Amino acid sequence: MRLVVVGAAGRMGQMLVKTIAATEGAVLSAALERPGSAALGRDAGALAGIDALGVPVTDDPLAALLNADGVIDFSAPAVTVEIAALAAQARIVHVVGTTGMSAEDIGKLEAAARHAVIVRSGNMSLGVNLLAGLVQKVAGTLGIDWDIEILEMHHRMKVDAPSGTALLLGEAAAKGRDIALTEHSVRSRDGHTGARKAGDIGFATLRGGTVVGDHSVIFAGAGERIELIHRAEDRGIFARGAVQAALWGRGRNPGLYSMADVLGI
Repeated sequence: MRLVVVGAAGRMGQMLVKTIAATEGAVLSAALERPGSAALGRDAGALAGIDALGVPVTDDPLAALLNADGVIDFSAPAVTVEIAALAAQARIVHVVGTTGMSAEDIGKLEAAARHAVIVRSGNMSLGVNLLAGLVQKVAGTLGIDWDIEILEMHHRMKVDAPSGTALLLGEAAAKGRDIALTEHSVRSRDGHTGARKAGDIGFATLRGGTVVGDHSVIFAGAGERIELIHRAEDRGIFARGAVQAALWGRGRNPGLYSMADVLGI
């Protein structure tokens, strides 16, 4: 499967290049970066610290996608929306790991998914998606007298909050309770906030150092507490999941899918 990596010079992009090179049935066909990037023209493999792959980094997404079977995209919302439109034209698989997307951005992905296979997730790892399934089950089992709080920590360079993974877990909790997360989400607390409202799903964000990603979902009841935790120690887990998603999507009907679909959970 011929795959394109968006943001090939970034940390995640380099990991994707390495993972594709090591995956049977996948080959890197193009590597994209923004116009003006110092990486333009460099070999994507050498840039990622592996043997040269004969694939120079380019800033021409149209040409790259026309000669590909799929594209993997952990970039920025505006870029992802542009790539989604091109993937729809080319009728290829688009794996989206981009976070911080607005409702309008998601709407554009849904429109593109009428013509392309789009797999979107706030987190591509097996462990996190299994955790989301557990969160949904526990939230559906316990009553609203159990308070739900989601705590996440990432490296100092992360630009969006809460993380896409935290929101994924929040959606799982809301689905378990059959409520809309948008109507019960509490993103910040400061000053005299008053007592906590029953049924709220709270989020807390920490940033610092080089933390890849820590997530805890806390169910706090009267006199007892349940904590479900996932800690990511290597970005390779996200890259492997993304490549797996791309391979899974090839030949499927157009639509907007999740990692739960890919993993069958």
